[in-house]
Amino acid sequence: MDSILALASQPAAWMALGTLIVMEVVLGIDNLLFISILTNKLPEHQRARARYIGIGAALVLRLLLLSLVFVIVQLTEPVVTVFGQEFSWRDLILIGGGLFLVWKATKEIHHNVDPHRAPDVFDGGTSAAVSVGYTAAIAQILLLDLVFSLDSIITAVGMTDHIEIMVIAVVVTVAVMLVAANPLGNFIGANPSVVMLALAFLLMIGTTLIAEGFGVKVPKGYIYAAMAFSAAVEALNMISRRNSTRKAAGEPRMPVNR
Repeated sequence: MDSILALASQPAAWMALGTLIVMEVVLGIDNLLFISILTNKLPEHQRARARYIGIGAALVLRLLLLSLVFVIVQLTEPVVTVFGQEFSWRDLILIGGGLFLVWKATKEIHHNVDPHRAPDVFDGGTSAAVSVGYTAAIAQILLLDLVFSLDSIITAVGMTDHIEIMVIAVVVTVAVMLVAANPLGNFIGANPSVVMLALAFLLMIGTTLIAEGFGVKVPKGYIYAAMAFSAAVEALNMISRRNSTRKAAGEPRMPVNR
């Protein structure tokens, strides 16, 4: 308690906390996108519960990793060398998570563009099929939660030495994810073109994780700038389509501020 009060009186600690919260929220977007896309394949009455389970698991994993922070730091030490390239446990986890994300995003993109795809088990079927699908969705969310949580905690360790600041930042980030989960999931579900954009984001994030695992540092700012630009273009496309639909129906056009 005394250490928290001491930190609260230091402006540098508040600056570190604010910066870390922003960083953690941005990193949490990746996690939230994956959870939203995956849970939208579940029956509607199971989606919110699956999202909360996924985000709750993300909080538990982050706090657990924080409690093992000294072990986490050691995960950056090389453990194996292949063709002259040294790999740590962190590198191997990032490569594995990136490969899984690339595979999952590619599979979902194929599922969306294939006109002759088989009916989705979530569109109707036996309760057993739905149950297996729900379990599989939770398992995949937990797997990627681990990868994103590890990346998040390593980022936090690199920004501050105070465990209290890390814990506060993680709790605030997960609270933001909880608030945004259902609106984001519903928005993605209601806009099919956004699904493809989000899958493209996940494909890019997976590729970035693999690159980082092989020691190629990709500046996060470039990744999120590209995502923001693509999202802005898609927003303009959505406004254009909405105006075209209203024009065809004889309704007033949606105003655009100049």
